[in-house]
Amino acid sequence: MKLDYSRALLKEDVKNYQEEVSKIHESLMNGTCKGNDYIGWIRWPYDYDKEEFERIKDAAREIRENADVLLVCGIGGSYLGARSAIEMMNGLYPDDKVEIIYTGNTLSSTYISQVLKHIEGKSVYCNVISKSGTTTETAVAFRLFEQFIVEKYGVEESKKRILATTDKARGTLKELADAKGYRTFVIPDDIGGRYSVFTAVGLLPIAASGIDIDELMKGCQKAYEDFKDPDLDKNIAYQYAVVRRIMEKQGKCVERLVTYEPQMTMIAEWWKQLFGESEGKEGKGLFPASVTFTTDLHSMGQFIQEGTKLLFETLLTVENPQEDMIFPADKDNLDHMNYLAGKNIDWINKMACQGTIAAHVDTGNVPNVVLSMKDNSAYSYGYMIYFFFRACAVSVLMLDVNPFNQPGVEVYKKNMFKLLGKI
Repeated sequence: MKLDYSRALLKEDVKNYQEEVSKIHESLMNGTCKGNDYIGWIRWPYDYDKEEFERIKDAAREIRENADVLLVCGIGGSYLGARSAIEMMNGLYPDDKVEIIYTGNTLSSTYISQVLKHIEGKSVYCNVISKSGTTTETAVAFRLFEQFIVEKYGVEESKKRILATTDKARGTLKELADAKGYRTFVIPDDIGGRYSVFTAVGLLPIAASGIDIDELMKGCQKAYEDFKDPDLDKNIAYQYAVVRRIMEKQGKCVERLVTYEPQMTMIAEWWKQLFGESEGKEGKGLFPASVTFTTDLHSMGQFIQEGTKLLFETLLTVENPQEDMIFPADKDNLDHMNYLAGKNIDWINKMACQGTIAAHVDTGNVPNVVLSMKDNSAYSYGYMIYFFFRACAVSVLMLDVNPFNQPGVEVYKKNMFKLLGKI
């Protein structure tokens, strides 16, 4: 992965923050930082449960052999990571036997009903993912889909087709799964949901989609090694963390993640939760937004170019596309497009990207930070998520905020439970 902040219009040197960053790095590594009860993700690329990892691969093979559909039932960090990985690596229209459907992330009666109709007559497995088992959206959907599976296959067969990823020892879902004989996988106590994609939370659905999770973990390990040194001359995750804080000092209050690949839209959704839930506290933090270009240039481009200067852009680009094609010539040229004949579509996309950066930075005075990935592989995905984990933790700790809790989320839940009549 590469970072280029030469077009970020910075008014101070990133290296001026070396002393602060080094102290934060030390507090992360020795476990003295704020929220230190949720920093199990730091060493996870090496400390992950190897036995469970093999169980995940075994379960994934079984799903791929027997299922037409895998229902991934979870919300927030319990599904965004897996979905971001699967769509980034497999694309939006994968030629794969197993269809992945994401449920438990909405209370829309229409959506749930349509999924139930869609899976009629298909071989279905369900992976329900919840630390407690009491998250309303997930619990509502799971009861409906569990009943569907039990009615379709019977109690004994359902024990094979329903898999629960939850707390190791306690909680409603753990108790339910044990009582009914469902296989269980563990959400580690010291890893929060938005940092959990490289645990069983994300790895089981990812593996079931045919993606090589060994390669994913190798990418995480490489990132861990690259970010062991807090030196701002070398550590691009920490450089990015500092750039975000400088942008804030320069009056920016919105960071907009930009992708040029529709299959990476869910990467942006995962990124928004990671940063929004980590730093949006105590009246602090950048608001995380996202767009997919060039599509959204035709709706948001005008504001970015000439609107209120409240944002900066972080581009997440891919050097080598998953697929490419040549734009064809046409002898009549009635559409006047022959000037592109013989060019790769990906080259055209990259030229659009370069032109947009120039317009936004040079004319619009909108700072741009560019992150580039080599490709859409499992290895690159693993490297990327760990890059963002490290960058997020350091950037938020620079605000003197706990990056790993989410007290504000509990407010809406309490209000909703009261209205629903939950005792």
